[in-house]
Amino acid sequence: MKKKHMRGMLVAVCAFALAGAFALAGCSGTEQKAEEPQQPAQEQQSEPKEAVELQVFAANSLSKAMEEVQAAYIADGHENVSFTDTQYKSSGELNEMLGAGSYADLLISASKGSMDTAEEEGYTDAATRVDMFVNDLVIVAKEGSGLSDVALEDIADGTYTFCVGDESVPAGNYACQALSTVGVYVPGADEEGKTGKDISGKGGTFAEGYSPVLDTSVGNVCKHAQSGDVDVAFVYASDVYRFGGVEIVGTVPGDTHKNIVYPGAVTSISEHPEETQEFLDWCLTSEKAQEIWQNWGFELA
Repeated sequence: MKKKHMRGMLVAVCAFALAGAFALAGCSGTEQKAEEPQQPAQEQQSEPKEAVELQVFAANSLSKAMEEVQAAYIADGHENVSFTDTQYKSSGELNEMLGAGSYADLLISASKGSMDTAEEEGYTDAATRVDMFVNDLVIVAKEGSGLSDVALEDIADGTYTFCVGDESVPAGNYACQALSTVGVYVPGADEEGKTGKDISGKGGTFAEGYSPVLDTSVGNVCKHAQSGDVDVAFVYASDVYRFGGVEIVGTVPGDTHKNIVYPGAVTSISEHPEETQEFLDWCLTSEKAQEIWQNWGFELA
């Protein structure tokens, strides 16, 4: 009887042990199944980002630098981003295009005034606005001209023929502000008695005896000096890097015109505001971008 009892106990113990083993195996299988849904999530993270095409409206003077920056941005881990036909125009023209219904994701202007107008008209998202670059206004002549130390007073004396941008061109506005300090440019009636930084450089006239060549972009203004059409032209320092064929023969005193600042902002109609903001941020924080801007004569604001 004892042997039978002992044998029964052994059978019961073995059965219990087997049941425990099956239970552990079942738990292990359950844990594995619970972990399986994580795999698709990991696969999703490695999937390529959705392709995005950005449209940039930028001041004419940024053309060469922006082309390099856009290429560098794509190469820096943003292969999903492409840039459609970037528009390089005077800041006034870019505003007119937006007002006429043209599409853009990013606007970069060559003056605070032009960006103020874009903001007031509702073309941009004011919360995204940032000052990007500063620049200098210089007097250039054809390379090898032999000119040097050309000053505003020399223009006032009628010594040289000159070219400036028209009212749609911020560089032209800055030039008119500076020329007003020596009597070459006469402000409009609403700015009568003011000169330099205190005027807009728009709505006025050139004093009697002065007939400058006017053009629709700072690039075209530079080309007039480059070709020798005029003795000198008023352009940005960065244009000397952009075009070549001209040399700086004078620097316009900074206290004779408003500070030259390039603001940028995401447009209010952008279909890709997050991606546009990411590009705008990269333009200002990336060491590679900063190197490109500086190589083309732009200093971060």
